[in-house]
Amino acid sequence: MQAFQLAPRLVVNITIDQLRSDYVEAFSPLFNQDGFRKLMQEGKVYETASYPFKPVTQPAAIATIATGSIPYYHGIVSPQWLDRNTLRQIYCVDDNRYGDSPANLKTSTVSDEMKISSAGSSIVYSIAADKSSAILSAGHAADNAIWFDSTRRKWQTSPYYGASPRWLNNGIFSHDINNDDIATKASEIVNKTSMGTDDITDMLSVTLSATSSDDAVGNWQNRMQSVYTKLDNTLGNLVKSIEKTIGKEHVIFVITSTGAETDEDNNYALYRVPTGTFYINRTANLLNVYISAIYGQGNYVEAVFGNQIFLNHKLIEQKRLSLHDVENRCKEIISQSAGVSNVYTSEQLLAGGNDDIKKTRNAFSPNISGDIVIDVTPGWKLLNENTQETYTSRLAVIPFPIIIYGMGIKAERITTPVTVDRIAPTIAKSIRIRAPNACESIPLF
Repeated sequence: MQAFQLAPRLVVNITIDQLRSDYVEAFSPLFNQDGFRKLMQEGKVYETASYPFKPVTQPAAIATIATGSIPYYHGIVSPQWLDRNTLRQIYCVDDNRYGDSPANLKTSTVSDEMKISSAGSSIVYSIAADKSSAILSAGHAADNAIWFDSTRRKWQTSPYYGASPRWLNNGIFSHDINNDDIATKASEIVNKTSMGTDDITDMLSVTLSATSSDDAVGNWQNRMQSVYTKLDNTLGNLVKSIEKTIGKEHVIFVITSTGAETDEDNNYALYRVPTGTFYINRTANLLNVYISAIYGQGNYVEAVFGNQIFLNHKLIEQKRLSLHDVENRCKEIISQSAGVSNVYTSEQLLAGGNDDIKKTRNAFSPNISGDIVIDVTPGWKLLNENTQETYTSRLAVIPFPIIIYGMGIKAERITTPVTVDRIAPTIAKSIRIRAPNACESIPLF
């Protein structure tokens, strides 16, 4: 008879912003024995992971890891979006009552399900440099979410989670925090909260970064080499510290990337690579003139945000026009603009379609997204002259791994592509609890 496999006492969910497989491989000869090298050799490694939606932003990625779902359901489409009623910008963890909270996260997280299944006995904490990563990875029912307040130069929490722990701050930081500071505080959380000391599974979520600071010196290769060797050392120390405290046989580590990418300004024109700039606010103004000529004068385009155009629903209703017709008129004229590869209406996205449409639809939320979504041609830049916000379109996906290491995990390399929304149900299965309530994905194993 097969022995009954106990659940882990602690799950450590480590998300590394902009971690890349090619950089891990390139700098692997420089790694020590306790970091990436051990994780890659002794863990179950999914070499090619991706997100089932586009574009990918850090908050949307964090929410997807936590919920096993997509922005269409969990509601975190980007770091900020427009409130349709006020046309004011909302940050993804804004809360009128508490200042910051997971109120905009519409679904349960795997740690929420842990709390529910244990009648509140599971200990759940998260830590990150920024509040959105801390709060979204913590979920609704966590004991606390901790991040760094760069103004006060202290660790910070939200009153949503209750009073700040007494041990939270031992002083004011004289420097901007780095991965080592986050890892040190993560180890302190495990010790201070007595995580992993009983058979009820606890969870710690940690967000680190694989990016270089603005003041980093040297060429690209030297900067990235420094980043990844330091990150490797940080990971090794964190894993070693937690294993020493909890016991390797009682903890599971899950490591992956946000999949997000910094928008480096490549000067394509200098090297005669086809490029251009799509001015979305100019396009919106011309679009309004065009629609007014068809349906009569009015402010049909209400706002522009990111790569989306918001139509004036009240005006369209007052004029007794069909939103379907207006959206398709807009699509028709925008599609003729230079630098545009695809234009989607909200109706089209809600209906679904091929894989490309589905990925865009998965990042769309009917209540907060615009009526028209524009994809610019790869290599082109989308620019909003009013806000100076810009990004360059790229179709290439940068690969990153999912590494699962620790209790009962057999070393294995899997080359079959997988998606990150399968992490939450995998964790849930290992603890034998329900997957989050909007999770449709199957466990990785």
